[in-house]
Amino acid sequence: MYDVIIKNARIPQGDDTILTNILVKDEKIAGFTQDLDGIDAKEIIDAEGHLTLPGCIDSHTHINDPGFTHRENFLTGTSAAASGGITTIIDMPCCSVPSVRSVENLEHKLEAIKDKAIVDYAMWGGVTGEDVRNGWLHNVEEQADYGVCAFKVYMTPSVPTYPRVTDPEMLEAFKAVAKTGLPIGIHAENFAMCDFYVKKFQAEGRMDGPAWAEARMTLAEKVAIQLGISFAEETGARLHIVHMSTGIGAILVGEAKKRGLDVTAETCPHYLTLNYKDAMSEFKQFAKIAPPLRTKEDNEILWKALQDGRVDFIATDHAPYEIPTEKEAEGMNIWTAFPGIPGVETMVPVIISEGYNKGRLSLSRLVEVLSTNPAKHYGLYPKKGAMFIGSDADFTIIDLEKEWTIDKDKMYTMAKYTPFHGFKLKGKPVKTVVRGKLVYDDTEGIVGREGYGKFIKRQNKGKLERIIKF
Repeated sequence: MYDVIIKNARIPQGDDTILTNILVKDEKIAGFTQDLDGIDAKEIIDAEGHLTLPGCIDSHTHINDPGFTHRENFLTGTSAAASGGITTIIDMPCCSVPSVRSVENLEHKLEAIKDKAIVDYAMWGGVTGEDVRNGWLHNVEEQADYGVCAFKVYMTPSVPTYPRVTDPEMLEAFKAVAKTGLPIGIHAENFAMCDFYVKKFQAEGRMDGPAWAEARMTLAEKVAIQLGISFAEETGARLHIVHMSTGIGAILVGEAKKRGLDVTAETCPHYLTLNYKDAMSEFKQFAKIAPPLRTKEDNEILWKALQDGRVDFIATDHAPYEIPTEKEAEGMNIWTAFPGIPGVETMVPVIISEGYNKGRLSLSRLVEVLSTNPAKHYGLYPKKGAMFIGSDADFTIIDLEKEWTIDKDKMYTMAKYTPFHGFKLKGKPVKTVVRGKLVYDDTEGIVGREGYGKFIKRQNKGKLERIIKF
């Protein structure tokens, strides 16, 4: 007797698919069969012939719990993830109180969220300029031993509880993280350039939405990535560029890979599909993020880089804010509104519609960028991101033909805004299964139990094969 059968699942086989039935026992994949005669299970989930991917992973979220739960909490954030077809998130260390920069702080966060999650979750570790200055870098190895997946540093300010690094402080952080063998992810914007030009544009009276993107210019990301690559070359650290927004960034990462450096990058759906002039003119502060949206040319270069391996996978940088106090409070403008947008509900649908269904991504590449590569990179593979016997029974079931329109008011996130509002898509996650349990159904909504999601420690140090097709 099996626990669950995922019936009529169309699973990837390279760039082709095969219709099969997936057997689940003790939350793991137990087998595949074409014939269900004589096979019993306690529960049947009918995939109805839809494309069934290894559970999709969002490796870059800011759920804000505990400490900033007026923006999002782990129940609303993971519900939003489930509705978007995401079965595992990896949450950032900065947007909680206290920020996650030690095992003690990590355990405090885990205790606060343990009864809330709908989907599974892993954790980033933290290291800041303050940790370097105060001699707290021993916390890096301790967090790694506990099971965090990577470490995050900010070159520009994030929140007061998570100070940015200066250049030499970042070098010290690279040295400390290199000893663990884990990736170090950098928010790659040059602080001095961003700070100077934001103040310059403010003084000139620019109050239009696009001014934000023009002040935090492409060059600020370019030089930050160049510095990160130099530090990786010097220290042997595994450099990861988070939420990369520019085409030139993809070119630089590709060149570093060719030289044999262990440099990886992620981009986000908004950097592939939106441009700053249109989106920031229409949505203003509701399209304000850091790094900002870029140009149509950047969109196209990033798509090509996602195809050929210069960009390794997709994430969201899900960072919701409270609209009345942090996005459009009285007197707030494009400079003072908080920078961040929700993303967990729109990542998989946008990549399916604009990537796979429009021929920009092959099926095999789709699986890599949504599931396999983040799992490998962060040491969760093959528990996550795989469809092997013994892997967790996580599945994202997608109706490739479903046409629909993103509506901010129907999202599960607490933050009812998105620059994708009104975006017409073809393809939608219709069922989300976490360790054999249906947690989201397109007709019924969230059906998962609050607290079902588990904390997943890193399984291994992880590594992405350096396969570049250019």
